[in-house]
Amino acid sequence: MQGRDHMMMAAALEQAMLAAGRGEVPVGAVIAKGADIVARAGNRTEADNDPTAHAEVLAIRAAAKAIGSPRLVGCDLFVTLEPCAMCAQAASLARIARIVFAAYDAKGGGVEHGARVFSHPTCHHAPDVIGGLMESDAAALLKEFFQQRR
Repeated sequence: MQGRDHMMMAAALEQAMLAAGRGEVPVGAVIAKGADIVARAGNRTEADNDPTAHAEVLAIRAAAKAIGSPRLVGCDLFVTLEPCAMCAQAASLARIARIVFAAYDAKGGGVEHGARVFSHPTCHHAPDVIGGLMESDAAALLKEFFQQRR
């Protein structure tokens, strides 16, 4: 699992770099089922003028379309930043098996920080969560992006 997780997170980091190149906050996501990538996306909130166009939501939409089901049973979400509450809830509704994220988000995270969506008794599905995989790579990308804008 370890090698697969690193490969998938590297693919998510590629999506984050592409997002940064478009002027978007560099967050990338990949949804995998087994060894296969089902969907990949980077943030598109600015390009789409859509506050919900987070990488995770876009990847979930694309994966659901590719699989032909709103339930992504057996799929894992790899994302370069701890999902916000909206994205965590979307992952729950999609029945994502595991969320693996890179950088922690003390300000806007909704999994380990903030709303802690999966710890609420009203949460219908709580995926397994692994944080900090390739954290330094994702954090460096975010830091560089925001430094360039100041």
